[in-house]
Amino acid sequence: MGKENEHRFPAEGTCYDYCYDKPNKTWVRWDETVTEYTVDPKAQYAEIIVPTFDSIRMKYVKKLLITNGKHVLAPGPTGTGKTINFVDMLNQEMPEEYTMIPITFSAQTSANQTQDGLDEKFEKRRKGIFGPPTGKKYVIFIDDLNMPKREVYFA
Repeated sequence: MGKENEHRFPAEGTCYDYCYDKPNKTWVRWDETVTEYTVDPKAQYAEIIVPTFDSIRMKYVKKLLITNGKHVLAPGPTGTGKTINFVDMLNQEMPEEYTMIPITFSAQTSANQTQDGLDEKFEKRRKGIFGPPTGKKYVIFIDDLNMPKREVYFA
């Protein structure tokens, strides 16, 4: 087998159906990258998050971007699971050094409220420099980014 055939893409499906498994040097379907899902009989209905093809793929891409220091914006229609999947990923699947700061915007959210909410989470390092505790990284999760009303000076 020649080198050009070594990592050949599968004939069936599309490029969106697979991810590359580096250790095994093979293409794997997204739904094969997670363990089989079973519902915990004691779980509340609102706590049940069934992994779908799309949610597995999106969580992977978002986690990859965040752990590589990139910003993530997840637009889309209401009710498609953006918030629930993002929060689940941030709380359950991220390395321990990552801590989520959730902010939910509403029509009444002001720039000052947002600034105050963030200021109380950060530690002062030196004059004018703030950040997370040593050894930690903050992920600021803003839900409903389009909600705040525009202020007089467009803040």
